[in-house]
Amino acid sequence: MECFLKLLILSFYYPPDLSAGSFRTSALVEALKNAGHPDLEVDVITTQPNRYSHIADTVDAFEDDGWLRVRRIALPGHKSGMRDQALAFAAFSKKVLALTKQQNWDVVFATSSRLMTASLGALVARRQKAPLYLDIRDLFLDTMDDVLKESRGYYLLPVFKWLEKWTFGKAARINVVSEGFLQHIRDIALSENLSVFSNGIDDMFLKTDFRKSRRSDDSASLPLILYAGNIGEGQGLHNIFPKAVQALQNEVQFRIVGDGGRAAQLRSGLAEAGIDDGVLQWKSPVPRTELIEEYRQSDILFLHLNDYKAFRKVLPSKIFEYAATGKPIVAGVAGHAAEFLERHVPHVAIFDPCDTDGMLSAIRQALQAPRHVDRSVFCHSYARAAIMDNMAREILTLLPQSKSDS
Repeated sequence: MECFLKLLILSFYYPPDLSAGSFRTSALVEALKNAGHPDLEVDVITTQPNRYSHIADTVDAFEDDGWLRVRRIALPGHKSGMRDQALAFAAFSKKVLALTKQQNWDVVFATSSRLMTASLGALVARRQKAPLYLDIRDLFLDTMDDVLKESRGYYLLPVFKWLEKWTFGKAARINVVSEGFLQHIRDIALSENLSVFSNGIDDMFLKTDFRKSRRSDDSASLPLILYAGNIGEGQGLHNIFPKAVQALQNEVQFRIVGDGGRAAQLRSGLAEAGIDDGVLQWKSPVPRTELIEEYRQSDILFLHLNDYKAFRKVLPSKIFEYAATGKPIVAGVAGHAAEFLERHVPHVAIFDPCDTDGMLSAIRQALQAPRHVDRSVFCHSYARAAIMDNMAREILTLLPQSKSDS
């Protein structure tokens, strides 16, 4: 009887959820399919869509495509608070451990931004006695060190530190999406087991001409600045948007497409500043096909990270989408992200995070930039399909060479 080589993928988010983790995991699955490994079977264990409540429609709990099986775990209702997220992850973990108890895999892969999915992957791999490949999209401990500094949760940091060291120590190989993470990982794990496969640009963005569809009232309206993405503590929009939008209301229009844990605080700040729909329009998150049209209609794309030390190491996935449009970009980032943009992406106006005057200056600088910028070299270098093809090949090296017939 033929024996297949089996790969388990753990990802908290997966399509149709809208998140960087979801897009990354689906691209990896496509790359594994294209690898053409004749004896490979892949199991994805993920959640029912839950990133944004208004699009959290239930989809099939189990899909079987022959070589690929996807299991989606239903979560209790939750919002973006830490307590709700912890309870949701606890439900996910309990079900994952139950689903993996009676099955065997040759390799376990886990992609993680908050450490917990990585730690769950380490536990499953240990029980399976299988090599573990970790894809680390953020440094959870660094972020918590900033976020919890003035809260009662700060006493949990030693626990997280131990958990991080244990998790990374169980990995046969670790990938990071940002070179800024490398030193942190090297302090914990074996440096020869590290890779850097960054986020990238999906084909649907590479194949789109973002110059084709402009607003019908372009000649009469003010330039449109778009922010598309999560609205949480990490983005820090609530710290800078109200004052900046108020100062620029006679020069530009703003549009937000997104939601998140700090959305209510941002709305409150905008209301206190007297910002109405004529100055700033707000839409809920939309599928990527609709998001492309939002990009087309915009004149400038806006990106911001909160002023935390940890965020000086990150490389936001949104950079790659924004760059692919050819639109001018205004970015409130520092550290590795700022260096990356300066080195690789032309026509980006960078300012220090949470610096309102810097944001005003950067936007006025971007208004003088060409409406379309040739970034073809960057797009070619960071095509997601090529990046994930390389990553898939590396994951496959952890599989045994063959399994004996039985």
